[in-house]
Amino acid sequence: MADNIEEEDFIEDDEIILENAVLCPQCNEVTGHIILKETPKGTGADYLLKCEDCEKVHTAHIRPPPVVSIPFVLTEGPSSVTKTIEIDADETIELEDVFEEDDKLWSINQIEMKDGRYVKHCEASLIVRASALRCDMVRVKLTMTRGEDSSSDVLIVPADTPYTAGHLIDIEDQTWRIRAIHMGRARTLRGTVEARDIKRMYLHEPPNPNHFAPRTPRERRQAWKEGKLGYNPNPILPKEVVKKGVTPANKRKKKRPRN
Repeated sequence: MADNIEEEDFIEDDEIILENAVLCPQCNEVTGHIILKETPKGTGADYLLKCEDCEKVHTAHIRPPPVVSIPFVLTEGPSSVTKTIEIDADETIELEDVFEEDDKLWSINQIEMKDGRYVKHCEASLIVRASALRCDMVRVKLTMTRGEDSSSDVLIVPADTPYTAGHLIDIEDQTWRIRAIHMGRARTLRGTVEARDIKRMYLHEPPNPNHFAPRTPRERRQAWKEGKLGYNPNPILPKEVVKKGVTPANKRKKKRPRN
């Protein structure tokens, strides 16, 4: 029981937040301070402070860091624009950092230093330019096949939008079936993939049961390959259906028995 109480006290002490915490020259550590006087200085201020631990009175000079202007190439799909963004000079910029600009989210994908090197992270004051890709919306490339005709299109959707191969999708008042989803090194005919990971989706016109019904196993297999019947891992009809629906054309004639 005593161990639990000591542990709770330790957790509570660890969660204490110091108010106006700065380095005290007397204690030689960061402690809470009382502000006795504030004097504006340029873009910052001078503060007369009193340490709450040792009661040492001293002055702290608070100045905001200088700002640097960095040209960013912002790429959204096939189009790119260059915008100058102001950043604190001492701020560290890293690849895949996400920031907001023009009510959109962007992910940094390239950082170039003043000496011409490309790095993964760098202090803002040493950066000559950077580039970023829009990350809250992505472009999903489509190949849409209707019969023997195919066309290409693009969907612009949130990056976390899920798509499942074999399911139906509505595009401009038309319904299509997702035949397959291509992800670069892999492809799926049944799985679910988020839009950010999709390289291309292959869409086929869904079957119309009122106008199309395969009559033979061969016709059924061909229709499955063309996506007219949706997803079917085994396009071969059961034997009992084949016997009822198909009459073989090359039926052998029985030999007459010899006398």
